[in-house]
Amino acid sequence: MAKAWYAVHTISGHENKVKEVLTRRAQVEGYWDYDMYEILIPTEKEQSTRSGKRVVVDKKLFPGYILIQMNLTDDIFKLIKSTSGVTGFLQSGSRPIPLEDREVQRILNNLEASQEQPKIAYAKNDIIRVVEGPFGDYTGKIEEVNAEREKIKVMINIFGRETPVELDFTQVERV
Repeated sequence: MAKAWYAVHTISGHENKVKEVLTRRAQVEGYWDYDMYEILIPTEKEQSTRSGKRVVVDKKLFPGYILIQMNLTDDIFKLIKSTSGVTGFLQSGSRPIPLEDREVQRILNNLEASQEQPKIAYAKNDIIRVVEGPFGDYTGKIEEVNAEREKIKVMINIFGRETPVELDFTQVERV
């Protein structure tokens, strides 16, 4: 059987642990570099604000899934299914189906692009809360995002009227 990419469903939040355990078990049992080649957890960098500070965090693109490039043999199938944290494969019927090459290539290209420029965490119509400045503790809806200047225009309800206010990314957080 030729090597292909497969999606493996894991307990959400345990993707990194499953990757470590699978890698270790495959190496110990002699499958690494022979039947199992790579394990990937697709993530993208995202800019967000925590406690008034701008941070870049890794956000999982497919929470609860890892991608494995392998030759799917019965032994590998049993190895993966018996690993703690694995709940199953993306499959049709009783056997896992490989991902199409174009799907995997698109995912890999998006990962490379995401590593170059972090994604902005705010978008139009998001609801935010102001954490600092004269409008602290007000909530509002984003009308406009200017990523270059790192500013957003927010409509805040002040004395019963919607008022546009321009704020820095560091002054707000998502609700």
